[in-house]
Amino acid sequence: MSPKPFDVVVVGGGAAGLYAALCLPSHYQVGLITKEPLSLSASDWAQGGIAAAIAPEDSAELHIQDTLKAGAGLCDRDAVEVLVQQAPECIRSLVDMGVAFDQHGDTLAMTLEAAHSRRRVLHAADTTGRAVVTILAEQVLARPNIQVIQGVVLDLWMQPDQSACKGVVLAYQHQIHWLPAAAVILATGGGGHVFAQTTNPALSTGDGVAMAWRVGATLRDLEFVQFHPTALTKPGAPRFLISEAVRGEGAHLIDAKGDRFAFDYHPDGELAPRDVVSRAIYTHLQKHYAHDPEAHVWLDMRPIDPAIAQHRFPNIIQVCQRWGIDVFKEPIPVAPAAHYWMGGILTDTASRTTIPNLYAVGETASTGVHGANRLASNSLLECIVFGAAFKHLELPTSQSVASSSHLSVQSLDQEVPLLSQDEALWRAQQQWAAHCREALAQLMWLSAGICRDRTAMNAAIAQVKIWQAEAQTWPMSQLLKTAPLAQRVIETPYLALDLRQWAETRNLLDVAYLILTSALFREESRGGHYRTDYPTTQAEWKAHTLVKNQQWWKSDLMPDSSNS
Repeated sequence: MSPKPFDVVVVGGGAAGLYAALCLPSHYQVGLITKEPLSLSASDWAQGGIAAAIAPEDSAELHIQDTLKAGAGLCDRDAVEVLVQQAPECIRSLVDMGVAFDQHGDTLAMTLEAAHSRRRVLHAADTTGRAVVTILAEQVLARPNIQVIQGVVLDLWMQPDQSACKGVVLAYQHQIHWLPAAAVILATGGGGHVFAQTTNPALSTGDGVAMAWRVGATLRDLEFVQFHPTALTKPGAPRFLISEAVRGEGAHLIDAKGDRFAFDYHPDGELAPRDVVSRAIYTHLQKHYAHDPEAHVWLDMRPIDPAIAQHRFPNIIQVCQRWGIDVFKEPIPVAPAAHYWMGGILTDTASRTTIPNLYAVGETASTGVHGANRLASNSLLECIVFGAAFKHLELPTSQSVASSSHLSVQSLDQEVPLLSQDEALWRAQQQWAAHCREALAQLMWLSAGICRDRTAMNAAIAQVKIWQAEAQTWPMSQLLKTAPLAQRVIETPYLALDLRQWAETRNLLDVAYLILTSALFREESRGGHYRTDYPTTQAEWKAHTLVKNQQWWKSDLMPDSSNS
């Protein structure tokens, strides 16, 4: 059955997309498009928790200051104030929905994470994201005005003059649909899989950022990638994230000699900001294991009371046991991995992008709350706070798509001559995409990872451009370039040859180009962006990197209050 037109299409089934869909006025018909079943998202993997200044000894101003400090001068204070001041109400909303945060007696339990001045991180053991997403998914499935569609959005559908977004191009059940909507909300998460080492699930391929860039949206601060310091590093195992909360509860970061080496790099040791700890580990390993991709340090949980560890981190303990590690008897081998993308599609506090009818929320958006380096556990909070803004979304009556019968999607009865029917060519496209995706991830890890320099990035950009040019020759690329921009359904047996892989690889190539070019543009080190050829932070770069099409430019300098 073909998906019907909607008033609003939400792309992404993580916390941001789910909460946005739930907050939309109930009289709108909403299509929620997910690449995977609802339970599989980066939000579902979030362990540490969600930050909110609700404890008596805490305050909104302290949370604001911690966020600004972590952001290294690039946070938008107005956006941070929205985030922090609306946090208590959003927490109440989640609790009312049924999210079972851990409690300490009659009050919500709080833990400490790096760069927070107070214990303000709410949690549900070490699977907070899962606890939130599970409840939100149940609520979404119970709403009669929300239809969940498992498919892959290939592109945004624009007005002929490119002046506004009018829907999405959707791959659904081996067909391609031009699906109209009065508003499109991108909640597609980050792009961790552009790097060979990442804590993100496989679906985190930067889709929203890439699609928005291709239609001319303004993007911001794409060079700022947060590398989590402590991902499980063992041959054959995924880079499973060992939550920052583990260090907050007292775990030690040690080297092979048992030394707490992080204090050699920062007075806060393993509780320094994430980028500092990641570079400390990277630098320490470079001194001793420069050419070993499996090199690691150790995270020792034994200083934590076993009862507390069992209560707070059952999932981490279980995963480690699965890989033969008894955390009560031995430390965990860890190393940094790409974790969170601070940059994204430029939005205001109402989640509006620079393109009419197009919105972005969550990790794919750049709201200004994270600056150059996200404060721990502000990411789930951002999804909820800015998702809540859609309660006030108003669509002009003339734009009501769902009630306009003349906008129904029509199928093409005749064969589409522009669609290649050469099966061998389609299979070659699939194989090329798989190879390209793997090679790209390795290239990005080496050239745009924790430490960067001009020479490596220039060489990487040249290679990515070659791959992008080759990608334009693919059958699917040719189809989307020349297909009629009208309501259509296109079907061919070869679309079953993994449209998702083609779409994700194309997006990853664009994301790689954007990160590399943005990182080359910013000639300093700040937050999650570190260049060995420009190792210091420069006052003249206390500004955002802005991107539109092939143009890169600096914003005005940020006011001093943003770094107070």
